[in-house]
Amino acid sequence: MPPWAIAVLPWIVMPIVLVWRARGSKDLAEYSADPTADAALVSIVVPARNEARNIERCLMSILKTTWPRVELFVVDDHSDDGTGEIARRIAAGDSRVTIIDAPPLPDGWFGKQWACHTAVRRAKGSVFVFTDADTMHAPALIARTITAMRTRGADMVSVMGTQELGTFWERVVMPQVFVLLLTRYGNSERMSRSTNPYNKIANGQFFVLGRAAYETIGGHEAVRSHVAEDMRIAQELCRTGHEVHIVQGLDYLSTRMYAGLGELIRGWGKNVYAAGRDTIKLGPVGKTLLRLVFPIPPLWYVAPALLALMSLAGFLPIAVLWWGAAAYGVTTLFWMAIAVQAKTPFWYGFLHPLGAFMMFVLFVRAAWRGDHVEWKGREYRSVSPVTVSPVTGSQ
Repeated sequence: MPPWAIAVLPWIVMPIVLVWRARGSKDLAEYSADPTADAALVSIVVPARNEARNIERCLMSILKTTWPRVELFVVDDHSDDGTGEIARRIAAGDSRVTIIDAPPLPDGWFGKQWACHTAVRRAKGSVFVFTDADTMHAPALIARTITAMRTRGADMVSVMGTQELGTFWERVVMPQVFVLLLTRYGNSERMSRSTNPYNKIANGQFFVLGRAAYETIGGHEAVRSHVAEDMRIAQELCRTGHEVHIVQGLDYLSTRMYAGLGELIRGWGKNVYAAGRDTIKLGPVGKTLLRLVFPIPPLWYVAPALLALMSLAGFLPIAVLWWGAAAYGVTTLFWMAIAVQAKTPFWYGFLHPLGAFMMFVLFVRAAWRGDHVEWKGREYRSVSPVTVSPVTGSQ
């Protein structure tokens, strides 16, 4: 076997490992959609800042829930695009909906956390649902998730839904992010079983947890200054001995995270480094080195195509061409399968080096910004978690 063929083996093994790690996720369809006889009051919180294009779809889908007892709080976080007006029109026709104008943002708080904290102080439910304004819910989503939480004995359950990919760049780049998460965490059951806080993440687009667990860790105030509040809530619950689980719910939750390349870069750019560094335990030296090595992983999928082209142009030996072509071919088959699963044309699999290169650029930008993140016209500094007193009751 020639040396270049041996060098291809890691690119053959990696997709096999990822497929193996993806097996075994639990689906929300496995849990009953029938509310229990003693159905608890569920408080649903939707923070919304400049979400005029999404808010009506989101709220109308939530209000179709089969769960019999809900109160829905929409927090208008100083929007200037008509979000509040749309939400108020919907609230006028449904007594379950309360619109809250977020108070001025205090120093040291991210806007989303402040909005959620503001709503919780008025909530009366024993179960909380936190969901983003760019989501769409199936009627049984809340019922099945609460059943899953009770069946599994969990204190918090978040749902991995379908990602709606509308533009070319969304279809090229977004799958890269989720394959990276699969590489790091494995399937949902692996994440659910882990008792290591560093192995816990949550999907902030939709998660359910009991009031008691939420109050025990100090609620959103405990994560007020961290960009990935969902992940930090999951980690803090795990650290204090609570059960945090994830289930797959592709047929029950869908989200259009970002519309186009600009939003995508800004959106993931605010999260990937500032949040990613809290997924591994790092000392002072590790934190320094992380900014240098953080952008490297996406190059795994860039290197074969790039080096093959350089060989084809005569800059590298011909053996590099054979290696690059073979590695690219193998990984393209894997990315074709990913494209089909993401409900996009299979030929997007051929473009995976482009998606990986854009991820590299995004990672470099995020690592360069470090603690400093920007989103929807606000500048924040994402810092280490803080400890606060437990949340007091509703008011």
